[in-house]
Amino acid sequence: MKITLLCIGKTDESFIKIGMENYVKRLKHYVHFDIAVIPDVKNAKHLTQAQQKAKEGELLLKQLSNGDFVVLLDERGKSLASVEFAKFLEQKMISSVQHIVFIIGGPYGFSDEVYARSDQKLSLSKMTFSHQMVRLFFVEQLYRAFTILRGEPYHHE
Repeated sequence: MKITLLCIGKTDESFIKIGMENYVKRLKHYVHFDIAVIPDVKNAKHLTQAQQKAKEGELLLKQLSNGDFVVLLDERGKSLASVEFAKFLEQKMISSVQHIVFIIGGPYGFSDEVYARSDQKLSLSKMTFSHQMVRLFFVEQLYRAFTILRGEPYHHE
C-alpha cells in the first residue's frame, strides 16, 4: 500500500519541517509514504472564500487517480483514537487498497467537488490547528499507527 499526504501550501516553520522529516524518515520502514504539496493559489487575497476553495479544489482533484481512496482531514470528520486509526489502516491494507490519499485543505476547507470525491472524512481533533501543525500531527499519528500494528513500544495505553 502507498500513502500520500496531499497539502495546500508549503511549510514555512522550520520546527515543523524538522519534525515532519523525522517522522517521514521513520515511516519509510513501514509503508511507501509521500507528501505532495500544491502551491498556494495565486492572488488569493483578491478571491472570495468560495472562489479560493474552488481553485484549490481543482488543483487537488488533478492530483487524484480513479483508484485512490481519498480521506479528507476535516473538522467535521469522524474522530478516531490512535488504536482505532491503526485498525482503519489495517482494514484498508487487508481490503487491498493500493493508494490512500489523505488531504489537508486550505484555510477555508474543501470545495463541494472535493467533498464529493472523498471516500471518508477524519478529524484529528475538535480543536482547530494551523494547516502546518496538522501536517506534523498527522505524520506522527501515521507513524504511531504503524508501531501499534507491529506491536512496537512507541504507543502506551
